[in-house]
Amino acid sequence: MDIRIFRDDTVRDHAVALHSVYVEAFCAPPWHEDEERAVEFTGRLPMNVRRPGFTAALAFEGEQLVGFATAWTTLAPFPTDRCYPQAAAGLGAGRTAQWLCGAREIDELAVGPTAQGTGLAGALLEAVTADAPDGRSWLLTSVQSTRAMSFYRRQGWTQATHPSPDGKGIVVFLGPHHPARSLAAQPL
Repeated sequence: MDIRIFRDDTVRDHAVALHSVYVEAFCAPPWHEDEERAVEFTGRLPMNVRRPGFTAALAFEGEQLVGFATAWTTLAPFPTDRCYPQAAAGLGAGRTAQWLCGAREIDELAVGPTAQGTGLAGALLEAVTADAPDGRSWLLTSVQSTRAMSFYRRQGWTQATHPSPDGKGIVVFLGPHHPARSLAAQPL
């Protein structure tokens, strides 16, 4: 696999392939997203590439895109759109500002079916967090995907929020070098 790093608008040259991998990764279980979400993801690219610290890692097998990760620096004040309010509610205002603002936020991590189980997801995650400010990186994932949660734990990420046991909601994970990892509340 050839992993290429993009930090600017040139990643948009791969928008069609990014869309395809997104569909392969997220329209299947456990995510069950629809085509509209894939279109929304590629539609956000022009805005996302302008975010401070934008980094995309694209993995190619020959000329075919088989996986990608996108990330950027979370700005202060902490965002209030998408799933951000759930993250802030789980951490509280103080920890949200201290732990997440100014850190590298992983937006998407997707690997197509032909490359799953090869270690590619871990390599992509490492590629977009390698230069995270002071080792601070974080991400959100759904508690409904036990596979994703297990993957992040195996990669050395620490679960920092613990939603109710009914299995609905998102969780915040702190990266393996995040200085607040030891401060994250552990589940009962």
